[in-house]
Amino acid sequence: MPRVIVRESSCIESTMDDAGNSERASLESFTPLLEPEELAPELAWEDRQARWRRKSFAIAVLLFLLTVISTLAVGAQFAASYAAGRSPDVNDLFSSYATLFAHPQFLLAGVPYAFTLLGILLTHELGHYFACRYYGISASYPYFIPAPTLIGTLGAFIRIRSPIYNRKALFDVGLAGPVTGFLFAIPALAIAIAYSRVTPLSGAHAAVLFGDPLALRALLAWLRPGVPSTDRLLHPLGRAAWVGLFTTALNLLPAGQLDGGHILYAAASKYHRRATLGVALLLIPLGYKYWPGWYLWAGLLLALGFRHPPLLNPWEPIGRTRVLWVAAAFLIFLLCFMPLPVILRSELGG
Repeated sequence: MPRVIVRESSCIESTMDDAGNSERASLESFTPLLEPEELAPELAWEDRQARWRRKSFAIAVLLFLLTVISTLAVGAQFAASYAAGRSPDVNDLFSSYATLFAHPQFLLAGVPYAFTLLGILLTHELGHYFACRYYGISASYPYFIPAPTLIGTLGAFIRIRSPIYNRKALFDVGLAGPVTGFLFAIPALAIAIAYSRVTPLSGAHAAVLFGDPLALRALLAWLRPGVPSTDRLLHPLGRAAWVGLFTTALNLLPAGQLDGGHILYAAASKYHRRATLGVALLLIPLGYKYWPGWYLWAGLLLALGFRHPPLLNPWEPIGRTRVLWVAAAFLIFLLCFMPLPVILRSELGG
C-alpha cells in the first residue's frame, strides 16, 4: 500500500477561557501529500494495462472491419460463380474488389462466405484468448489481417504479452484454438455439402482447383456418395470451411511457435528444435512436388528460429489426459492437411 505523508501547514493555537479551560482558537488545515515515488507499482501497472487494452481493442475492431470488407468481396465472387454453375475464376476474384466502389450492394452476396470464415477464425483465436484468461496470461484481442488474396484474408492472431507459467498452461493455450476452430468448421462444411450442386464437368476446366482434405472426402462419401469431383460445385459456405480446415492444418504443424509447436514443446520440449528443423526441411520437397507455397512456410520457420520462449516452471508434466489430446491434435491435423491445397490454371498448363 502507498504511504501517505501528512505535513503540518500551521500550528494549533489555543486560548484559556475564564474558567481556565483550554479552548481551540484556530486550526489550519492539514494537507495530505502523496509523493509520486510512493505510488504502488501495481497501480501504475494497472493503469498501463487499461490504456493498452483500449488501444488493442480499437486496433482489433478496425482490422476486423477491414477484413469483413475484403472477405465480403471474395465471398460475393464465390457466390456469383456458384449461381452461374461454374468454379470461381482468379481474375474475377481480384476484380471483385473494384466492384466495391461502383456497386457496394454486390457485396451482400458474400455474407455466407465472409461470416462463416470470420466465425471460424474468430472461434479459433477466442479459444486461445479464453485459455489465456483462464491461466491469467496477458493476451491481446484477436487481430485479423485483411488482404486482397484468393480467400480475402491472411488469417488472424493474438499476441501473448506475459510469460506462461507451466507446461499445462502452454499446452491448453496451444490446443484450444485448433480444436475450437475445427469443431466450428466441420458443421459448416457438412451444411455446405448438403447444399452443394451437382453440375456436370463444372470443375473440368476450372481456373482454380482446391484440394480435398480427408475431412472433406469423408463428409462427401457420407452425404453425397458417388458424385465425381469434376461434377461437384461446393457452396460458398464450404469454401469458408475449407479455409478453416487449411488454417487449422497450418497451425498444427509441430514447429516453431505455431500451435503445434506449442503443443510439442509442452509435451516433449527436448524434441522441439529438431522437429522444427525437420518440418522446415520437409516442406521444401513438398513445395517442389506439390505447392510452391510450402517454400514460403519453410522459409518462415527457418527465419524465425528454433527457440521457444521458456516457461517459468518447465518441470511439471502435462499429465495423462493431455497426452491423449496430443493424439487428438494429430488426428485433426491429418483430417485437415493437404499437400496440394490450391492449383491455378497456369500451373496445369491450361
